[in-house]
Amino acid sequence: MEDKEIISLYFARDEKAIGKTAEKYSALCRTLCLNILGNDGDADECVNDTYVKVWNSIPPENPRSLKAYVAKISRNLAFDILRKRNAKKRDCEALLVLDELAECVSGADCVESEFAKKSLTDDINAFLHDLKKDFCDIFVLRYWYAYSVKDIAQKFGKSETNVSVILSRTREKLKKYLTEKGYEL
Repeated sequence: MEDKEIISLYFARDEKAIGKTAEKYSALCRTLCLNILGNDGDADECVNDTYVKVWNSIPPENPRSLKAYVAKISRNLAFDILRKRNAKKRDCEALLVLDELAECVSGADCVESEFAKKSLTDDINAFLHDLKKDFCDIFVLRYWYAYSVKDIAQKFGKSETNVSVILSRTREKLKKYLTEKGYEL
């Protein structure tokens, strides 16, 4: 079933929408949640919470991409759970992902408005578009899907050191790029 048809089911308040969403995106959501939380039970709970949140938000929301919408909700819920679970300790792999990017993209007031957030998103997407494909894929796997450096290295047939260097250099390039675009970091 196409995403537009599934979204129509949500707007019709047809509970089949949840099942169709699960059929199409459960593997993606589970991978995201498991990468972030590292625990099958927590990941399953997070995926189920995702469907509830999607049900409660469509309508009024009408996402252009159901896949991106569902993935973003899963990711955000997983990080919320992780933050609560690890409030006092900062040695968690997934929280390290956020710390690594903190030097490039801060939560400063300059990016608090919705327009500024959209502008920042567009600028980051443009930056990623200009990267070599492997570098972009490595960056996205690390900072969107929260893959470990070890898993990325295995996936690309590179050493962990090489992946770490690619990520470090890409973060530095992103920081420079965003600074040149006028963002205060």
